[in-house]
Amino acid sequence: MAVGHFPQVACDLKKHLKVDIIMTDIKPYHDQIILDDIRQPNLKIYKDAGLIYSIRPPEELHPYLEKLSVKTGADLIIKPLSTDSINIKGKMDLINYKKAVFYKKSFK
Repeated sequence: MAVGHFPQVACDLKKHLKVDIIMTDIKPYHDQIILDDIRQPNLKIYKDAGLIYSIRPPEELHPYLEKLSVKTGADLIIKPLSTDSINIKGKMDLINYKKAVFYKKSFK
């Protein structure tokens, strides 16, 4: 996942779900974040991933997230800004959870 400015989400998921989470970003600012450019991803980083997710990614990165999800066979969740639309070719399911809106695409 491209962690951006939301590392706490990954940390909370890791703590509560007891799963491995790999945080990536084009500008890592912490030693637990791996350098990767979603536009030209290092597929070795995402090997065996079950889920690719991104919180508030810029719309121009949505197609790259979708492409990575397809290549890895991992589900995809995008939490856009409330003013953004989804920039994906494939169909994604809209999920409303309390006050949050997510889009999900499953490959399983």
